[in-house]
Amino acid sequence: MSVKERMAALRASKQALRKELKCRLAALSAAEKQRQSRVLSHKLFKHPKYISSQRIAVFLSMDDEVRTEEIIKDMFKWGKSCFIPRYQSSNSHMDMLKISSVEDLETLPLTSWNIRQPSDDCKSREEALSSGGLDLMLMPGLGFDLSGGRLGRGKGFYDTYLRRCSEHPKGKPYTIALAFKEQLCQKIPVDSNDVVIDEVLYEEQ
Repeated sequence: MSVKERMAALRASKQALRKELKCRLAALSAAEKQRQSRVLSHKLFKHPKYISSQRIAVFLSMDDEVRTEEIIKDMFKWGKSCFIPRYQSSNSHMDMLKISSVEDLETLPLTSWNIRQPSDDCKSREEALSSGGLDLMLMPGLGFDLSGGRLGRGKGFYDTYLRRCSEHPKGKPYTIALAFKEQLCQKIPVDSNDVVIDEVLYEEQ
């Protein structure tokens, strides 16, 4: 099989898995998503990496992702620095910009994905990599396996950003994915561009 055929086969298997995972997630009730999110938040609060990290990047949840509101509140409670994504939908560029409070977050405009992010013309916020880097990054995704394989939505935002982190003097942050049990897979198809994550947090039986 040529490299081109291998890449095409990998793309096709990722697409099929995305479709299956979207169906699994669509079958989850709002109450069950909220319940698992609460369990995972409390698990994270006891995690040594979370406790020792000062500069943390956290995603703002879409409807089919683990809710992160409680995590953001907890970060401010302990005086941690909170960075959230600003995605550029025209390419795979993403920045992690600092927010100062929950109230600050609530003033941000909504994107077409119905999540808040600083506007494109906002230049005043600190970007994590232009200053002290990141200690910890909480990762979203559609599917995960326990070897650190992650299936995103196909835009490459996080893989690209983590490669940029590798060039920062502080290096790549520790990465923790927050996953519903329904997002766990036997094996995620990955290629050399996919960054492996350090740990997947999920509700164990």
